[in-house]
Amino acid sequence: MSGASMSYRLLTALLGSAALLATAAHAATPPKPAVSKVDMALHRKMLTLDTHLDTPTHFTRPGWDIADHHEVEHDFSQVDLPRMNQGGLDGGFFVIYTGQGDLTADGYRYARDYALRRAIEIREMLAAHADKFELALTAADAARIDKAGKKFAFVSMENSWPLGEDLTLMETFHNEGLRMAGPVHFRNNQLADSSTDPKGKIWNGYSPLGLRWIAEANRLGLVIDVSHASDDVVDQSVALSKTPIIASHSGPKALYDHARNIDDARLKKIADAGGAICINSIYLTDTTPSPERKAALEALGRGPDLKTATPQAVKAYADKRAAIDKTHPAVRGDFDLFMKSMLHVLKVAGPKGVCVGADWDGGGGMDGFEDITDLPKITARLKAEGYSDADVEAIWSGNVLRILAAAETYAKSVAAK
Repeated sequence: MSGASMSYRLLTALLGSAALLATAAHAATPPKPAVSKVDMALHRKMLTLDTHLDTPTHFTRPGWDIADHHEVEHDFSQVDLPRMNQGGLDGGFFVIYTGQGDLTADGYRYARDYALRRAIEIREMLAAHADKFELALTAADAARIDKAGKKFAFVSMENSWPLGEDLTLMETFHNEGLRMAGPVHFRNNQLADSSTDPKGKIWNGYSPLGLRWIAEANRLGLVIDVSHASDDVVDQSVALSKTPIIASHSGPKALYDHARNIDDARLKKIADAGGAICINSIYLTDTTPSPERKAALEALGRGPDLKTATPQAVKAYADKRAAIDKTHPAVRGDFDLFMKSMLHVLKVAGPKGVCVGADWDGGGGMDGFEDITDLPKITARLKAEGYSDADVEAIWSGNVLRILAAAETYAKSVAAK
């Protein structure tokens, strides 16, 4: 496939995915359970972050601004500044995401340029709202930025395909703020095997280039993210990384046997090595649509390209989707299922091995857990389950910042040699 046609395919897939994956709230959705004033006060007191915000996919949408209040049922977005304030989200990792394409010179060139543009778009958002957001480069920056009354923004990379075979690009992205990276996405690439490639393994874990990728990530102080990676990659990451690893948006295979999820033995292995599993809000149940819903969605057709569509066009499509959701509700999990997943991982990995990465704006969201305004429910449920304030804050931010700090410390030790 040519670079031009691949570019079109990937851009369309990326920007259309939010509309296809995010489901508007429907009439059958139960009312939100109340969060007590005590729980809300505790939630707001804590430093909170989410490790996987795909929100940069919206940054260049016509008429879309992160400073404005949006509603998922009207434009499919789940994160913005007003909702961060409402849901008590202090910051998180904004993702440079590139859907997997061809392992060719043209493919690598396209992916590199696409990812660099996304990094620039994140910087442009931060510059446009410098009074409300600030780029975070160290673990300590999160608390400092929060104390200054702003939201902190770390940068992560989902899928390292854009690096091609030139690992010096890792330093380029690091200089642009990158602090977490995953080697692979839904398909195998030049670095590693995916958990979901229908063709199966090609490397039995990392490729020789991927092994160099691990070492370079450690040298630079990048946290290694194993969400989407094969079991072999998880095992090799734990064994070879000089610092703890993370799964930025994953769930337990014991709850739902999906290739994207992680079995209990590996959950424990990650946590025992000082890492953490950030709980996702998808791949927790079979979401196969009913024949009637599938037919209705096919008749509606693919959503508008969010890169170019007007807000009016997006809302018009969203309204039609909402009508289908009402007539033929989606098969979705709910907030109780999300918490069942989190509580299972807590039982296996302990409170020092769990964090939150719900995959907002990347397909996440469930009944009663539609966007980030629902985040205080997590705090309320954890407290109801008997977890201490210290445990809850570790889950919300402490574990991730500890892992990030460990990566920073190792990088400094290497640089000092």
